[in-house]
Amino acid sequence: MRASSLNGHSSGLFLRSIVRSCNPLAIGSVWSPLKARSLTKTAGLLSCKSMSANTPVVRVKEKIGLTEKEKMIFDRLLATVRHFDLPTQLRVAGGWVRDKLLGKECYDIDIALDDMLGSTFVDKVTQYLASTGEEAQGLAVIPSNPDQSKHLETARMRLYDIWIDFVNLRSEKYSDNSRIPTQMDFGTAEEDAYRRDLTINSMFYNINTSLVEDLTGRGIDDLRSGKIVTPLAPKETFLDDPLRVLRAIRFGARFSFTLDEELKRAAASNDVKDALAAKISRERIGTEVDLMVSGNGPVKAIAYIYELQLFWVVFSLPHEHEPTLPEECDRLCLAYMDAAWSLLQLIGSLSLTDEQRRLSLYAALFFPFRTITYEDNKGKKIPIVNYVFRNSLKRKASDAETVVSVHSAVARLLSLIPFLESNVDGELNEDEMGIELVDIPASSKLRVLTGFLLREVKDFWRVALLIALLAYPSPIGCSEDAMFKHIELDKRKKVFQAVENAILKLGLEKIWEVKPLVTGKDIMNVLQLKCGGPLVKEWQQKLLVWQLATPAGTADECLEWMRQTHLKRIKME
Repeated sequence: MRASSLNGHSSGLFLRSIVRSCNPLAIGSVWSPLKARSLTKTAGLLSCKSMSANTPVVRVKEKIGLTEKEKMIFDRLLATVRHFDLPTQLRVAGGWVRDKLLGKECYDIDIALDDMLGSTFVDKVTQYLASTGEEAQGLAVIPSNPDQSKHLETARMRLYDIWIDFVNLRSEKYSDNSRIPTQMDFGTAEEDAYRRDLTINSMFYNINTSLVEDLTGRGIDDLRSGKIVTPLAPKETFLDDPLRVLRAIRFGARFSFTLDEELKRAAASNDVKDALAAKISRERIGTEVDLMVSGNGPVKAIAYIYELQLFWVVFSLPHEHEPTLPEECDRLCLAYMDAAWSLLQLIGSLSLTDEQRRLSLYAALFFPFRTITYEDNKGKKIPIVNYVFRNSLKRKASDAETVVSVHSAVARLLSLIPFLESNVDGELNEDEMGIELVDIPASSKLRVLTGFLLREVKDFWRVALLIALLAYPSPIGCSEDAMFKHIELDKRKKVFQAVENAILKLGLEKIWEVKPLVTGKDIMNVLQLKCGGPLVKEWQQKLLVWQLATPAGTADECLEWMRQTHLKRIKME
C-alpha cells in the first residue's frame, strides 16, 4: 500500500490523545445484549429476523457473493464429497467469512472439516482430481506444535492458483495446571466457533448448504457494532493461545474497532503477558507486528500495545545495554511513530514505496534506541535495534541493516539539511562527515557530502530524510499541544519537499548506481604498485570525491587530476 491509500483520518499528533484514542476507536455504538437470530438459505442470503433498533455503522452485506474462481473451488470440493459418498460438512472458517460480509475480497481460504483430518480430505481431493484427469498442486502437511500453541495439523493444496488450508473442527480438554490440551477430539462447529480468537472471526460459511453460520450468536452483531470480543472469557481465550492478544490488537487497528474492556483487562494481566513471552515463538510475534506496521492503522496498533503494557514483552531487549533507555522510552517510541505516520500522510504517495513506508515506521518506532548498544557473545558492540529485529521479532537481517543504516545517516543528514533547504553553500563541517575534501571548490562540497551519504543509504535516503525531520529543527516531543504539532509537522513537510527537490536538482538521484570512473587497477598503475592495499582504498575515496564534485568529468580527466595531485604530494614529502 502506497502512502496515497493511507487512512486520511489523522491519528493525532499529541501522544496523550493517542493513548486516549485507544478507548474510543469504535466506529459504531455498543449494541444491546444478544438478539435471537435465524438463518435462511437463499443463495447464501443471511436473514436477520431480530436486530437492534440502532442503525449499524459498519456496513455488513446480507449475503456472501462468490467469485467465479471460488465457485469452481467449492464445486470441486463438493464433487469430492459426492464422489466418495462422504457425510462431511465443508465450512469456510474465519477471516474469509468476515471479509466477505464486509464486502472485501479475500484469498485466504481455510476449510474446516467435521469428521476427518485435513490431510485425509486432501488425499481424497487428490484422488478425485486424478479420476477426472486433473493434477493436484502444492500438497503439504504442516504438523501441530502444541508447545507453540499450534494445536491443529494443517493440510494445504492449490486449487485454481489459490492456496487452500484444511483443518478439522476441534474440541479440547485441558489439565488443571496447563493450557496445552491433554486431549484433542473432533468437535462440533459450535465447539470450534467458541475456540476461535474473536467473535468476528468465529463465523462459518457452510459450502454444503450455502449458509453463513454465526454459532456464537454474536459474530454478526459485533461486526456491525465494531467490537473486538472473544467468544469465551478473554483470559481463557488468551491463555489458550497468547498470540490472540496481538491478533485482537491488529484487527482492532485494522478495522478501527473497539477492544472490549474485559478483553483489555485480560490482555494486560501478568498471566497473559508471561504466557505471551514464554509460550509464543518470536517468529509468530514478529509476523503479527509486521502485519500491524504494514497495515492501515499502525499507530493505533502500537498505541494498544503501549496501553496494555505489552511493549517490552513484544519488543524485548537484552538485559545489559548502554547507555540506559530514555525515561518513558516506550511512550517516546510511540510518539515518534505517530509523528512519522502523520508526516507520511502529509507528504503523500509519490515519495515512498510500500517497503520504504514500512521501514520508515520501524525506524521512527525505534528512533529512541538509535544510540543504544549491547555486547554480543564476542564482546562486540551491536546496535540494540539489530537485537530487536533479529531476536525479539525474528525479522530478516536486511530490515535490521536498513534501519540501522538510516539511523546512522540521520546525524550527518541533520548537518546538511539547513544547506540543502536554503540551497546555500555556507560553511559545511566536512570533519563531521568523515570525508576529506582537498582542492574541492566550496560550491561543490554540498554535492560531494550529500552524494556520499546517499551512496550509503541508497534507495532509503528519503526514509532517512523523513526520520531526520523528526529531530529537525528540534526533536518531536511528547507533550506539546496537538495544534502546535500539526503546524510543526506541516513546516517539516515543506522542509522535506525542499530538501528532496535540492537533491534532485544536484543530480544525485540514484547516485549509488553510478560506477567509479577509475578502477583499482588504474590507481595501482599511477602509483606504480604491484598489489592493492590501504593506499588504493584511500585514493578510491579521493577519486570518488573528485567525481562527485565534477559530474561532467571523464575518466581521463579524473586520472590526470590524480597524477597531478600525487605529484604534489611527492614534492611536499
